[in-house]
Amino acid sequence: MAEKVALIGSGNWGSAVAKIIGGNVQNFPHFDKEVKMWVFEEQVNGQNLTEIINAKHENVKYLPGIKLPENVVACPDLIKTCEDATMLVFVVPHQFVASVCRQLKGKIPADCKAISLIKGVDVNEHGFRLISDMIQDALGIRSCVLSGANIAIEVAEERFCETTIGYRSRPDGELFKQIFNTPNFRVNIVEDVIGVELCGALKNIIAIGGGLVDGLKDETFFESCGVADLITTCAGGRNRKVAEAHVITGKSFDQLEKEMLNGQKLQGTSTAKDMYNILSKKGLCHEFPLMTAIYRICHEDLPAIKIVEDI
Repeated sequence: MAEKVALIGSGNWGSAVAKIIGGNVQNFPHFDKEVKMWVFEEQVNGQNLTEIINAKHENVKYLPGIKLPENVVACPDLIKTCEDATMLVFVVPHQFVASVCRQLKGKIPADCKAISLIKGVDVNEHGFRLISDMIQDALGIRSCVLSGANIAIEVAEERFCETTIGYRSRPDGELFKQIFNTPNFRVNIVEDVIGVELCGALKNIIAIGGGLVDGLKDETFFESCGVADLITTCAGGRNRKVAEAHVITGKSFDQLEKEMLNGQKLQGTSTAKDMYNILSKKGLCHEFPLMTAIYRICHEDLPAIKIVEDI
C-alpha cells in the first residue's frame, strides 16, 4: 500500500514544505502522488484561498511568488484532507494543535504516523507538554519532530539549508526523511525527539537552559535544530524583526504582529508567557533573568532597556 501524505497547515512554512513534499513523493514508487494540504479558508480579493491555490498553484497570501507542484491540492476540510493519509505533517501554530487533534480523533487510519514542524510547547497548570506528545496522546499514533535553522522563504527559494528530524522509531524517521530531504534541504535524523523539539520551541525566547532540557543529548544541541537555529532566528527571523520594531516604534507586540506578519503568529511572545508561568510557579524566575525580562517586556510593558539592566 502506498504511503499518502497530508499537510495540516498552509502558512509560509507549511507552503514551503508543501513544495518540497510535492516534489519528493513523485520520486518514490511507494508514495501516493497526491498531497493534500489543509487550508483554513479565508477570502483573498473576494476569492477563496483554496481555489486560488488550486488554480494558480501558489499561496498568494502567505508565500507569494513561489510555485507549488500541481500534485499539491489545497482542501478547506480538515477531515477530508487527512482521512486516508498514512503520514501527517503538522505545521500549524501550536495554539491550534489541541483543536485539530480533537477533530481528527477516530477519523484517521490506525497505521498513520505524524511529524510536527511546530515550534512551541503546550502549557497547563502541571507544567508543559511537547507538541509531539500532544499529537501522540490525542490520536494514538507515533510522532516525529522536525526543527532546524530554516526560514520559510529561503527553503522555498531552494537556498541551501539543513534541518533535523528527531524520531522514536527509526523507520519513521527514515520515511519522513524521504519526503523532506533534497540536495538543497539537507535532513539529518537523530533518536532524540525531546532534544530536537525543545531546541525548536525555546530558541524563540533565547532559552536553551539546562534545567529545561533535562535529558537532552549534548550532540543534539549542535544539530541544525540547536545552535544554528538559534543564530538564524536571532539574525533574521520574525521574532527578532518584530522585537526590533517594538523598540524603534514603541508599538505593542500585538499591533506589530498584525501590521508586519500578514496574518501569521508571533511564536516568541506566547512561548515566553508559557515559560514564565512555569518558572513563576516553581519559583525559578531569578535563575532565568533573560527569559523573565523578555516576558515582562512583551506582556508587562517593561522598557526594552531592562533586558540589559536586569541581566
